[in-house]
Amino acid sequence: SVPVAPATAAPTDAPATAAPTPAPQTKFTFTGDMKASNEVPPVTNAEAAGTGKGTFTLDLTRDSAGKITAAKGTLAVTLSGFPATVTPINGFHIHNAAAGVNAGVVVNSGIAAAAPVQFTSGSATITKADITVDPALAELIIANPAGYYFNAHTTLNPGGAVRAQLVKS
Repeated sequence: SVPVAPATAAPTDAPATAAPTPAPQTKFTFTGDMKASNEVPPVTNAEAAGTGKGTFTLDLTRDSAGKITAAKGTLAVTLSGFPATVTPINGFHIHNAAAGVNAGVVVNSGIAAAAPVQFTSGSATITKADITVDPALAELIIANPAGYYFNAHTTLNPGGAVRAQLVKS
């Protein structure tokens, strides 16, 4: 008898295919629990019990390389614990500074002292949409939300009545 070599199977492993690269994220949401005690200096007058919940949503347009080419923002705030008398909100913004530090406005809701939002029940909800945000600023906020804060300004507290650092949701 003639020896027969054992049969060998041809390799059947097909080349591995790379998983598709996920599309870059185009929507980011940031929130913050706003308190009068977070203001610098802390609010101690009739609005000291004021609180709020801030939400900032960034909707991004990206090019084929994933670079942000345009950004639109929506600012929303729900306020409560304010005096039951008339409370004019004459500003709601995002500023660029860490906790304990004040800084300039970088995203403006458009609410101004000339046309305040007034409420009499001690609580209010305000939403401002379609705010143009510089693409470079959008990148900075996404990279370091804690370096930015919400605050709402009132006539009684023109420097800010309630404040919270941004937290990425």
